[in-house]
This record gives sequence, structure tokens and C-alpha cells, in this order.
Amino acid sequence: MADLVQLRRKSSADASAPATALPADAPKVYVETFGCQMNEADSALIVGQLRRAGYASTRSPEDADVILVNTCAVREKAEDRVYGRTSQLSRFQKDRPEVVIGITGCMAEHLREKLATTAPHVSLVAGPDSYRNIAELVDLARGGERAVDVHLDKAETYEGLDADMRNDGISGFVTIQRGCDKFCTFCVVPYTRGRERGVAPREVLRQAKAFADAGYKEVTLLGQTVNSYRWEDVNFADLLRAVARIEGIERIRFTSPYPVDFSDEVIDAIATEPKVMPYVHMPLQVGSDPVLERMRRGYSKDEFLTLVRKLRAAVPEIAISTDLMVGFCGESEEDHAETLAMMREIRFDFAFMFKYSDRGITYASRKLEDDIPEATKLRRLQEVIALQEQHTREAHDAQVGKEVEVLVIGPSKRKDRLMGRTPNFYRVLLPLGVAERGELLRAKVVSTTGHSLVAEPLD
Repeated sequence: MADLVQLRRKSSADASAPATALPADAPKVYVETFGCQMNEADSALIVGQLRRAGYASTRSPEDADVILVNTCAVREKAEDRVYGRTSQLSRFQKDRPEVVIGITGCMAEHLREKLATTAPHVSLVAGPDSYRNIAELVDLARGGERAVDVHLDKAETYEGLDADMRNDGISGFVTIQRGCDKFCTFCVVPYTRGRERGVAPREVLRQAKAFADAGYKEVTLLGQTVNSYRWEDVNFADLLRAVARIEGIERIRFTSPYPVDFSDEVIDAIATEPKVMPYVHMPLQVGSDPVLERMRRGYSKDEFLTLVRKLRAAVPEIAISTDLMVGFCGESEEDHAETLAMMREIRFDFAFMFKYSDRGITYASRKLEDDIPEATKLRRLQEVIALQEQHTREAHDAQVGKEVEVLVIGPSKRKDRLMGRTPNFYRVLLPLGVAERGELLRAKVVSTTGHSLVAEPLD
């Protein structure tokens, strides 16, 4: 196998040719996604690019000629899972050694030096700014090269490229911002995705309209700090209102906003634009001011509380979810108790909860001491999870008896009910046969499972 190949970056004109009908014997690509919705959007972009280059997609790695794992490097556990998963997938190379296994996304850039020795079955490495080149990378790897492109591009926003739209046909992702300028001390994103750059409003509207034209009912605007978006004199509130004017799009969501940049204009857009859904995922991380300062989050717990109160005053039905971290460098028992107290005061509807892990390239890794014992981290995490489970169950119980509008997504995992979402992002279970996928219907909540609402249609 040849040495690592650093590709010359191609122009957008080379990479954006329209897709044509694919022959029955077209090579097949399987993409498996780890991490956030940004990665899901990037996976759809990768598939779209490869389809334009003559590759068909498949939902089964057994059928694939090319297997790509789109990765996340935010937490250590995700990294370990990716290593394990690529090792599992390498079994398909035993009978078909020509099968290409590749790693794309944040972990590709972060671990490019390690992959050659720790995962020799991986012959393709593509960072998050290299997807214009993905077809050329795949072709090189299929030809026996080890193909690598992890260059971070200060200007790349993938303007003019469309994602594969053969997903659920209901909810689509539109990336409006790439990279991050916040440099929180625990976070790898600025190092693995580069500095913040916005997508031109015309391109955001073009992509959103493409989803509407394809029959999608909902779009989610994505960015690492999505509400920090600005393009010349256009801010995030302006963009929300512009997307709301697109005919065919019924629901607009966004993630993840940064508390510091949550303006009154954005709150007003949520309150006054019927298509902007009453749901916000707003990461708190911790409830202690000293820890927030060490994290360089840029806000205090009181400022966060003030923002929550403003949101709930403007949009009484709003649901708020969050990220919570335990065990960051120097976190005392008093700091942890303040996080639990913040949780009790705010009562988040949902939360993503995790313990701090050293990511190797962050400021915290280089300058702070990871001094909380693992057993203490696990105990604190269990306490946070138990409290949030209580709040989530109570939030769901409070929905019983209410009438809700449900966007039907499709069958539940057990295939015994339909699953959908309310405007404030609660999952709803409905009887089979009462609606089609993509349909909006009114329903009454009759009970809960603790994590889902159970409803009956009103029509």
C-alpha cells in the first residue's frame, strides 16, 4: 500500500456535477454516523457527493464496496467506540479484501497520525473540510492507495452542494455555520473543525427550499454555536424569519445555541414565528461559577438563569434541554451541589449528561489537572442522571390531557405504533394506521411511558 497521499483540493465546479441515474452494478457505499446532528448532516453530504460520482448507497455494510465511519472526537468514549467499530467492520475485508474502510469527520483530523498504526485496515482518512474531494479519495483507496485529506479550510462551507435527500423525507438538516471561535477549555471542536464561518443566507435558503421541494416538512438549522451566526448585516434572527417564509416548510428547529449570544431578537422570533418550534437545546455544562470560569464559557449561572426566565416568559410552552458535565478539573463537592441546585431550579425537559474526559489537545488537557477520581465522576454522573430522570418523567406527566400537534415520523422501533414529535420535541406514540409519514395531526395525550407521550388522534 502506498504512503499517505495528501490530495490537492478541488474546485467547487469539479465537485458539484449533478447526479445521474446509477447502473445496477454501481459500487455501493455504506456510511455509519457517530456523534451530533452536524455529523448526520455531513454524512448526508458525503452520500450526496458519492452518488454524483456514481456510487449507490446501501443500508447494509455486508453489501458495501466502501464502508465509511463518520466520527466524533468530542468525548473519549466515542473515540473508543469508533476504534472498536472499524475493527468489527474489517471482517468484511476477509472474504473481499478490496472493500475500502474509511474514517471521516472530527476524529479523522484529530487522530490522523495514530490511524495508520492502530487501524491498518483503514485506508481512507477524510477530515470535515474534505468532502468535496470524497469521491477522489474513495477512488484512490479502491486503487490501493492510503488516501488522506485532513486539511482544515478557513473558507469551506460546501456552498452549492446538496445532501442526499433519500433519508426519512420528513426532517432535513441545513448547516448554516461551521467551526467554532469560543475555545471552551474542554472542547476539541475548534481544533478538529476549525474556526467559525457562516454560510451565505442565499445558500441556506437554497438548501431549505430544496428540502421543501422534496416534500420535507421540517428543517433544523445547524451550527456549533448556531445563534452566533452572522453574514454581513444578517443575524440569526433574520435568518430564522427568512426560512419561515419558505412555502412547504412547516417546522423550523435549530441547534445548538450558545447562551452568551442568545439575543432578544432570537427570543422574539421563537415567540412570534409560528414555524419556529418552541424548543431550545441550550448547554449549561455546570451550575458553578468557578467551574464555568475555568471552562471559559463566558456566562455565569445567574446569567443563564436570566436567559431561561426570558425564554419561558416569552414562550410559556417552550421545552428546554441541556448538556451537563461532571468531574471537570477542580470541581469540588460544593460545585457539584450547585449543578444539582441549578437543575432543580430550571427543571430541564431533557438532558445529555456525561463525565469529563481529557481530549489531549484542549487547553484543559495542556494547562489544567484532571484531578477528579474516576469513581467520584461516576458517582456524580449517577446523581445528575437520577435527578434528570425525575424531572423528565414529571415533565412528561404534565403533558397528559393536553392536545398536541404531531408530525408523524414513521413506525416506532418495535413497529407496534407510529412515532412522531410535538412542536416542543416530545416524542409521541400513536396507534398504527391513524396517519401517514410526514402528516401533521392533532392528538390528545392520554398517558406516558416516562420518556414518550402516548396519544390518541382527535380527528
